[in-house]
Amino acid sequence: MRLTVLDRDHRLPARLFFGFTQLVSRVPMSDVPKTLLYRPDFFGAVFLDLTAKAMRGPSFWTAGEREHLAKATSERLRCPFCVVTHTELIQLAGDPAPLRPELLAAEAFLGDLTPPDLPREAAVDALNVDLIFQVVNRLANTFDFQLLPGQLESGTRSLHRFGYRFPRFLTGPGEGTLAELRRAVLEAPAHTSPELRQAAATGDAWGNYAATVRTASYRITDDDIAGLKQNHTEDEIFEVTVAAAVGAALDHYESARKILGD
Repeated sequence: MRLTVLDRDHRLPARLFFGFTQLVSRVPMSDVPKTLLYRPDFFGAVFLDLTAKAMRGPSFWTAGEREHLAKATSERLRCPFCVVTHTELIQLAGDPAPLRPELLAAEAFLGDLTPPDLPREAAVDALNVDLIFQVVNRLANTFDFQLLPGQLESGTRSLHRFGYRFPRFLTGPGEGTLAELRRAVLEAPAHTSPELRQAAATGDAWGNYAATVRTASYRITDDDIAGLKQNHTEDEIFEVTVAAAVGAALDHYESARKILGD
C-alpha cells in the first residue's frame, strides 16, 4: 500500500475491528476495507452502502452474475487485484456459466456504451455494479492493493457472507445515493478544497496525476506517489485520488444513462 495512512491511521473502532478479525481469521485485514474504512465520513460510508445495494440488493441479476460483471469491469480497467478477487467470488456466489444472452449484452453495453438489447431495469442494475468497480479498480491500482497469503479466501468469504456490508459502528450513517457520494467526495469540507477535488474529478489536477488515475490507473507507480508526497500530505493525496476515481466513474455512469434515454 503506497499510503501509510491507509495502513495504520484508522480510527479506534476500525483498529479494534481489524485486530479482532485478524485474531479470529489469523489473516491480516486486506487493503480494500483498510481503504474504505479510512475516514468513512469522507467517502467510505456512502460508498459501502452503494456497494451493498448494487452487489447484494434486489436486482435483475443474480449475485453470481453481478460478480461476473464486476470481473468484466476489472478486466477492462486492468486491475489484477480485482480480477482475482471476483473470479473467486463468482465461485462463492454461483458461477453463471453458461452466460445467458442478457448478461453478454450487459457486458457489451458497459464496455462500449452502445444501446443495449436489454430491459431498462437490467441495464441500470448492471450500471450500478459497474459504477462501484469503476471506483474500486482505480483505487486498487493507484494504491497498489496486494493479496497476502490467506486474504483471498478469507476476504471473499466474508464479503459474500455479509453481503458486502460492514457494521454501522465502523462506517456511521451513510445514505447510499449518487448525489450523496458526489457531495461527500467533491463538495463537503475536507483537507483539500472542493475546487481542487472537483478539478481532480475531471482529470485537471496536479499535472497529469488525476488524469492518469482516471484513464490509466494501472500506470501509477511508487515513484509517482513518492513525488507527490514531497509537496502534499497523504490525506491530500487520498482525497484527490478518490475524487479522480469517483469523477471518472460518474462520467461513465452518466454517459450510459443518457444512452438509455435518462
